Amino acid sequence: MALYENLPVYKVAYDLLVQTYRLCMNMERSYRFTLGERIQNEMTELLLHIYRANSNRDKKAYLQSAKENITVVRLLFRVAHDSDQVHLKHFIVVNEHIESISKQLTAWEKSSVA
Repeated sequence: MALYENLPVYKVAYDLLVQTYRLCMNMERSYRFTLGERIQNEMTELLLHIYRANSNRDKKAYLQSAKENITVVRLLFRVAHDSDQVHLKHFIVVNEHIESISKQLTAWEKSSVA
């Protein structure tokens, strides 16, 4: 079992979490403490699920929860973009990270079944 810090999916998710905190600081106050905080919480939960999946034999439940987290994060960033709280160039970068995480989680889930 690899250390969770060395997992590619963990690294991308951590980078996205850091970027999320930076982006949320620039949101309007009313969005920062509602939408921004929700995105940050979902990202933190995602990282915890990745850690738990890596440290347990039965990964399926944790990976499924992580996939749900990343789907919620994608939705919330879409709302943030549509509310003019996240600029298009940041939205594109965030979605590239989200897509990478999603693909890695799916591949990890498929490989853990076999």
